[in-house]
Amino acid sequence: MAIPAKLQNDIKQFQRLQQELGAVQQQRLQIDLRVRELGHTLEELKTLSDDSIVYRPIGGLLVRAKAKKEVEDLLADDKETLEVRLKAIERQENHLKERYTSMQQELTQALQAQGLAAGPAPGGASSE
Repeated sequence: MAIPAKLQNDIKQFQRLQQELGAVQQQRLQIDLRVRELGHTLEELKTLSDDSIVYRPIGGLLVRAKAKKEVEDLLADDKETLEVRLKAIERQENHLKERYTSMQQELTQALQAQGLAAGPAPGGASSE
């Protein structure tokens, strides 16, 4: 039995949504890792004395900072910016997950109505 064109289009949309969700999840993981890394770095800086020599990256170079505080402030700003981005990415991810679940249910019902599916929708539960 042939799959109707509208259903084929819906399946393609679902696959694109699946790819987009995967890309957003990967972005979230990368940003989360960077936020944690910055947190650890800031904690490590706290253990140094104020007169310790500290370097900061500028492009591909490490340049001696004027003071430990300068590096702490830069890293704290970077961390804060990334935390804001992380929250935005998490909202986007949640929205995509809701659309994914909804579309998965719709496709399952449409495929079952066509007599083409008896179990889970394409992609199954292993999408994450």
